[in-house]
Amino acid sequence: MSDTSFHDRFLADELANPEFRAQFQRERREIEAIDTLVGALDGLRETRGMSKAELARQIGKNPASIRRTLTAPGNPEMRTIVAMAEALNADLQIVPRSKPARRKAA
Repeated sequence: MSDTSFHDRFLADELANPEFRAQFQRERREIEAIDTLVGALDGLRETRGMSKAELARQIGKNPASIRRTLTAPGNPEMRTIVAMAEALNADLQIVPRSKPARRKAA
């Protein structure tokens, strides 16, 4: 028998529900997408040799807010993400998945 926490057992039970599982997977993809985007911008900032404070100055933001955006979990404001990409001379892209997601009928 494996040693699992209450949380792990609870989550496994909840994931047995198809509706919960679908919502859980959507939210997990959202978090991963945000993390990937922010990580890519932070990596580019480092490659360009730019400090977080310099980036903040270029886009007219408080340095603390840029540090939080690049290091803290959360959902950054899209306007900030676009401004950061612009300051780093980068484009943001949406890349379609190989198979389109199926939409629920309304």
